[in-house]
Amino acid sequence: MTTGGRDIVADAEAGRAVTRRPVWSRDFGLFFVARAVARLGDTMLPVALAAGLLQHGYGAGAVGLAMAATAAAFAGLVVFGGVIADRFSTRKLMIGADLVRLGTQSLAAVLFYSGHVVLWQICAIGFVNGVAGAVFQPGVASTVPRLASDVQGANGAIRIAESSAQLAGPAAAGLLVGFASPGGVFAAHAATYAISALCLLLLRLPAPAADAGTSHHGGSGAFRADLVEGWREFRSRTWLWGVIAIWCVYMIAVWGPTVPLVATEVVQQHGPRAYGLVNSALGAGTVVGGLLALRLRPRRMLRAGAVSLFAFAGFPATVGAGLDVPFMAAGAAVAGAGMSFWGVMWATSVQTQVQPDVLNRIHAYDVAGSLAMMPVGQALAGPAASVVGADHVLLFAGTVSFAIPLAMLSVPAIRNLIRADAPKPITAPGPLHDRSCPEPTT
Repeated sequence: MTTGGRDIVADAEAGRAVTRRPVWSRDFGLFFVARAVARLGDTMLPVALAAGLLQHGYGAGAVGLAMAATAAAFAGLVVFGGVIADRFSTRKLMIGADLVRLGTQSLAAVLFYSGHVVLWQICAIGFVNGVAGAVFQPGVASTVPRLASDVQGANGAIRIAESSAQLAGPAAAGLLVGFASPGGVFAAHAATYAISALCLLLLRLPAPAADAGTSHHGGSGAFRADLVEGWREFRSRTWLWGVIAIWCVYMIAVWGPTVPLVATEVVQQHGPRAYGLVNSALGAGTVVGGLLALRLRPRRMLRAGAVSLFAFAGFPATVGAGLDVPFMAAGAAVAGAGMSFWGVMWATSVQTQVQPDVLNRIHAYDVAGSLAMMPVGQALAGPAASVVGADHVLLFAGTVSFAIPLAMLSVPAIRNLIRADAPKPITAPGPLHDRSCPEPTT
C-alpha cells in the first residue's frame, strides 16, 4: 500500500522550513474527543435499529428504509450545507446540528421505551438527522487543516479515534439491547451528541486562510454563484470526480446493501451480541488501518488507498457465505483496515489538494457524490434479499468490492496523483515542481 521506503525517507529528509502547528494541542484534543464520541454513538445506531425494529415485527426492508431516510436527506442536502459552511461559522453550525440530533435521538429513545414504534416516525427522525448531518459534515473537512498542518497525521489520529469508538460502540449497544432495550441505545446516542456539542463549544478555531478576494455574503444570487463555483472547482479535478463516479457504484452495489443485510443476517442468526462482536472487529481493523496511515506516507496516496480497498470484500463475503462468527469477525477486521487506510488517503488528498476558500463546498460535493447512491442500495437491499436471498446479495457485494479498486487504478489521474506535501526544491518552482495545479501531469 505504499510506493516504497524511498518516499518516506524523502519526506523525512525534506525537513519543511515552514512553521508547523503540531497535531496535538488543546483544541485538536477537543475536536478529537468530539469526533470519537459522535462516532461511538453512530456505530451503536445500526444495532439499535436492527434489534428494535425486528423486535416490533419489522424486517430487513424496514431496517434498510430507516437507514436510507437518513442517508437520502444527508446526500441530497449536503451540497447546500457546504455553501452555508463557507458563508458562516462552521463551529456554530456543527454545534447547532449536534443539538438538533440530541433532540431527535432523545425522541427516538422515548418511542422505543414506550413501545410505540411506527416505521414512518422512525424514518422521519432519521430524515431530520440526515438534514442536521448535512449541515455538520462540510465543516469537518476545513476544521482539520485549521487545527494541524500535518493533515495526514491529524486524519490518521481522528481515524484511530473513530475506529476505537467503532470497536466499543456495537459491543456496548449489544449489551444495552440485551440487558435493557433498544431505547437505552438511542438515549446513549443522544448523549454522545451532547458531549460533541460541548467539546465544539469549548473549541477555539483559528481563522481560515481564505482568499481575500472571495466573498461569501449576499442574497440568493450569491448563494447560487457559490454553488456554481463549487461545482466548477469540483469538475475541474479529474481525480476527484473520477473517484466519486466509481464510488457511486460502490455505494449502490456494496456498502448500501452490506450495512442493513449484515446487521439483519447476523442479528437473526446469531443474536445482537454476535453482531456487536462482528462490528467491533470491523472497528479493530479500522484502528489498524489508521495506525498504518499514520506511519506510511506514500507519494501517490490514492493509488495506495485503492490497493487497500481490495480488503473490504471480506466483510460481505464471509457473512454471505454463512461462515461462523469468528470468520465473519476476521473478514470484518481485514475490511476495516483497508477501508480505514483508504479513508485517510482520500480525506488528506481532498484537504491538501483543494484551496481553503472552496474546501467546504468541494467536500460537500465529494460527500454528496460519495453517498448519493447509498440510500438506493439500502432501500433495495430488502427487496433484493427477498428475491435472491440475502446471502447471494452479500456475495455479489463481495465480488464488486474487487472491481471497484481495479476501476480506480485504471484511471491515470487517480493512480498518478502526487501528494501535495511532496518534497519541493528551495528554488522557485518550475513546471516540473509546481504543485499548485489541481492535478499532476500524467
